[in-house]
Amino acid sequence: MTKPPLLLRAWYLVGGRLPVKYRDWVFHQATKPTWLAWFVARALLQVLPLTIVITLALVWGLGSPLPLAIACGSLGLVVGVYFAVSYAIESTDHRMTKYGYPRAAASTYRKERSTETDRDRERRYNEAWRTPPG
Repeated sequence: MTKPPLLLRAWYLVGGRLPVKYRDWVFHQATKPTWLAWFVARALLQVLPLTIVITLALVWGLGSPLPLAIACGSLGLVVGVYFAVSYAIESTDHRMTKYGYPRAAASTYRKERSTETDRDRERRYNEAWRTPPG
């Protein structure tokens, strides 16, 4: 897996697309256990500039009071991130198809990994609590 340089990782984090040679790294980012936290951070960084522009436009363009403009901008930020997170699985799977992976590859991989983890947890639970005494 080739890790992209810091500048390209920052570009990816704000919504940019990486060259195909980093496809394994992108797949790893989309399937690691903290994938959703990174997705939220990525969505936040993508919505934040628009939120700032809207807040400034309300203050400078319409003469809105600053607290009201900040409240409106914050609401836009919350709604934007909420909408992005609502479609996190589908969005991530679609991004993987752009890098040449089959449809639903990331979600399938995450589901298989969690199934293995669940089986292991169930086995340990049964060993600890379901074995007959003696």
